[in-house]
Amino acid sequence: MSSLMVVGGDQLGSIPDKLKAIGFDDVLHVSGRKTQMVKKDIPEGVDLVLVLTDFINHNIAKKIKTKASKQNIPICYAKRSWCSIYQTLNTSKDACESCPFLKDGNCPI
Repeated sequence: MSSLMVVGGDQLGSIPDKLKAIGFDDVLHVSGRKTQMVKKDIPEGVDLVLVLTDFINHNIAKKIKTKASKQNIPICYAKRSWCSIYQTLNTSKDACESCPFLKDGNCPI
């Protein structure tokens, strides 16, 4: 995967750097707190959506899930901690099926 959209979490700290270290070239962050975020679409080229469940508006989470399924983009859910994110990405069937690293046999997770 090369592009990841993270929804939720006001500040990500070192999480984007760690995501880039495991193979995500582009990490896009949307805080998911403001109600106007419901109107935003998932940008072209996003390979995976990661929803951080502990800091997100419930309506936005529902809308993102709907938009991701319409665009056939896998979606994962985790808390805003690196351990939770890493475990979710490591065990997510959807994330692993669409991961180009598995096809090459070079999975960094």
